[in-house]
Amino acid sequence: MSEKKDPSVLQGFKAFLMRGNVVDLAVAVVIGAAFTNVVNSVVKGIINPLVGAIGTKNLDSYSSCLKAPCEVSADGTVRSGVPIMWGSVLGATLSFLITAAVVYFLMVLPMAKYLARQQARREAREGTKEVVEVTELEVLKEIRDALVAQRGPSRTES
Repeated sequence: MSEKKDPSVLQGFKAFLMRGNVVDLAVAVVIGAAFTNVVNSVVKGIINPLVGAIGTKNLDSYSSCLKAPCEVSADGTVRSGVPIMWGSVLGATLSFLITAAVVYFLMVLPMAKYLARQQARREAREGTKEVVEVTELEVLKEIRDALVAQRGPSRTES
């Protein structure tokens, strides 16, 4: 009686890690983390000064007071009141939108176009093969008919 051994947890984990999707995901996370620093620099170096032309350069300083009087110390701790720090949310939202736009326009859209072209080429090749196969079949039928015609009607009945 032969027993089928279940793969060990370590073997299963190794198989999981060696899948292409996991490696791709790990690469994407590392690139995304590095890219986040670039986007944050763009927001702090370009977007915040543009917003600062209207008010202050630091979006974190924009807030509203839900329960007055709001007092926030220099280190960011709340002394009294309930401040709503909507400037921080705005900065994070801008960072997210810029990241999403760059990822979409520089990675997702070109990849989708590339895959669509590859699919169209594949379909064109498959369509060409079918036409060639049908044409070859028709040619073979014509050759058969020509050979039958050359033999004459008396030789077909053997």
